[in-house]
Amino acid sequence: MSRKNLLNLIQVDADTPTKAPASDNKLVGQVASSMREEKARQARADEIERRLSEGQAVIELDPALVEPSFVRDRMPGDITGLLASIRDQGQQVPILVRPHPTDAGRYQVAFGHRRLRAVQDLGQQVKAIVRNLTDEELVIAQGQENNEREDLSYIEKSRFAHYLKERFPREVIISSMSLDKAEISRMFGIIDQLPADLIDAIGPAPGVGRRSWQELAELVQKSSSQDAIDIVRSEEMQRMASQDRFKAVVSKLKPRRAVRLPDVLSATSGERLAHVKQSKTKLEITIDRTEAADFAAFLLNDAVALFEDRRAMIQREKEA
Repeated sequence: MSRKNLLNLIQVDADTPTKAPASDNKLVGQVASSMREEKARQARADEIERRLSEGQAVIELDPALVEPSFVRDRMPGDITGLLASIRDQGQQVPILVRPHPTDAGRYQVAFGHRRLRAVQDLGQQVKAIVRNLTDEELVIAQGQENNEREDLSYIEKSRFAHYLKERFPREVIISSMSLDKAEISRMFGIIDQLPADLIDAIGPAPGVGRRSWQELAELVQKSSSQDAIDIVRSEEMQRMASQDRFKAVVSKLKPRRAVRLPDVLSATSGERLAHVKQSKTKLEITIDRTEAADFAAFLLNDAVALFEDRRAMIQREKEA
């Protein structure tokens, strides 16, 4: 089966998103448009799977004999809903596998990784269609089916493209991802700038798009990547949802705005304590010891100890 035939398994128009009706209630129109587009995407994905399975028998396999694709696409995620559906209704859609290229009697997934995980957890046989696919045909099928499903996040797609880069020419990646060269290059750039351990610690971050990941990559380049990894691996962060972890680490890595002090420091009573001069590199506080002797004595005797106490408190909060 040639790559051209695989790409032409389904002929559908690349419909542009339906515009919201010209009415006063634009929100209702936008919601309706989004629902229509999502139904169309799911229908196209179902059609890809139907065409791939035409004329092929559905068989049941021992999940222990089936291993994931040699190219990783998904990060570990929640499959609670899928588990419940298969438990209640059975596996409605078979997965697509190929005979393992080097291990006789075993199989390799083209698509259906989440369904395979679910039936493994349930201790069931997995319904599958077996087709002879080359490496190139497998990744194109894997990428095209994933593109029509809504549950692959931007960073998962970027990683998938980056993994393909190690084995396939650019045109195969473009065919698999259905994206242009410029977008593929941007995905490569983001993955190249971010440590793999950091991406793993954050997780798939559904709903977080390219611009946000680019912002994180820029922040990491300006700071310590290990600091970013340590932040995300903290117990507090790991209790968060993946997309919330992403937002939190971006917030922590953003430089704090310098607090600009007034030109004159005064007590609540109006008593003048000191004059302040500040620039980009210096902060000068000048105290007239005849006007504010007590404040001068405080700075000399107590301010350092108070500062150390505050720093220790902040450190304890971070470690808690």
